Amino acid sequence: MNLSYLTLELSRRNIELSLTEDADNLHIRGEKQSLSPELLQHLKQAKPELIAGLKSGAYLEQVKQMDALAGSARRFGLAFSLDQWMSICSSVAGGVANIQDIYPLAPLQEGILFHHLLGGEGDAYLLYDLLAFDSGERLNGFLASLQQAVDRHDILRTGVLWQDLPEPVQVVWRQAPVQVETVALDPADGPLAQQLEARYHPRRYRIDVRQAPLLRGFVAAEEETGRQYLQLLFHHLAIDHTTLGFLLDEIRLLQQGQGTELPPPLPFRQFVAQARLGVSAAEHEAYFRAQLGEVEEPTLPFGLQGYLGDGGDIEEARLNLSPELAVQLRQQARRLGVSVACLAHLAWGQVLARASGRTQVVLSAWPAWPTWPGARCWRGRRGGRKWCSARCCSAGCKAGRERTGRWGCSSTRCR
Repeated sequence: MNLSYLTLELSRRNIELSLTEDADNLHIRGEKQSLSPELLQHLKQAKPELIAGLKSGAYLEQVKQMDALAGSARRFGLAFSLDQWMSICSSVAGGVANIQDIYPLAPLQEGILFHHLLGGEGDAYLLYDLLAFDSGERLNGFLASLQQAVDRHDILRTGVLWQDLPEPVQVVWRQAPVQVETVALDPADGPLAQQLEARYHPRRYRIDVRQAPLLRGFVAAEEETGRQYLQLLFHHLAIDHTTLGFLLDEIRLLQQGQGTELPPPLPFRQFVAQARLGVSAAEHEAYFRAQLGEVEEPTLPFGLQGYLGDGGDIEEARLNLSPELAVQLRQQARRLGVSVACLAHLAWGQVLARASGRTQVVLSAWPAWPTWPGARCWRGRRGGRKWCSARCCSAGCKAGRERTGRWGCSSTRCR
């Protein structure tokens, strides 16, 4: 048993160590039944290291750190055995000294992790962005600023663990270097940007979400021009397309030397606490049973069921609303005292009703998770989906105002 795990075990058993007056021996204080023969043997083997740690103060710092981690876990109702703690610590590069915090997943993250584990070759929640730089110097400057942003935000230094644990947890690393790999590509095989995108496309590539940060970079360079391409992969457990935009804005400020204008980052654990500790699981279940208890069949547009493809054969179409219609939507939303998003969900419910041949539909949608108020302050992602239950008929959606006003977009019925 190494010193870190021994410290953890002593902390778990409420055993305190101190030096004797001559500073050459250990004074052990704890319940007699806690001092098993095996533990005493470990103490004898680690005695020189423990004495040195007590003299330097390193041991007490480690005890404080372990107590803080265990306390953080307990506040969320998490309790781990020694083997589980050892598994958690060994999964982090640098061990326990590199663990800043530990807490459970938010409900949204739990759903994403479920689908990540269910997936095969690719990952539906692995997103990407392809960036181009006119020189290696600019690329290196961008990556340095990206690392600064990762160092600032705990959600970006988080890995997710689940194996042999009572429930999945997210572990915040103190130091989480962004992994960037340089790839040698042959221009004869086509444009480098297209090759890079194809090789590391989320439909065929996965990242290890147990390792922080949940970002990976792959670089290819054009020898003749010096142009650099960066395929940046990021997992939806920590970031999405919208938050990526804010992250890039922060990087821009850092590159412009305006990092002092950024506000202090807020810990993501606050949002996990709001999602996990505010309402019990039983209350959540009772609420959704009351709202959706009468729903007996799923909403299946065009009768599609059990589709688990990689999305490669899905086509996307967009139609921009006219400025006049956008104004009318905002006016109607203000008149009803709801958001435009609520009306959009009801409209989409009408589409699904016609596509599925049903008068009652249930749908869910990802909300805009990031909140960067004011000067782009990263505040992480809240913990759940917006869902909408709509009973569609010719009466329109005016009658849904009462529920819409009460629940926002989380519960909307149109009778």
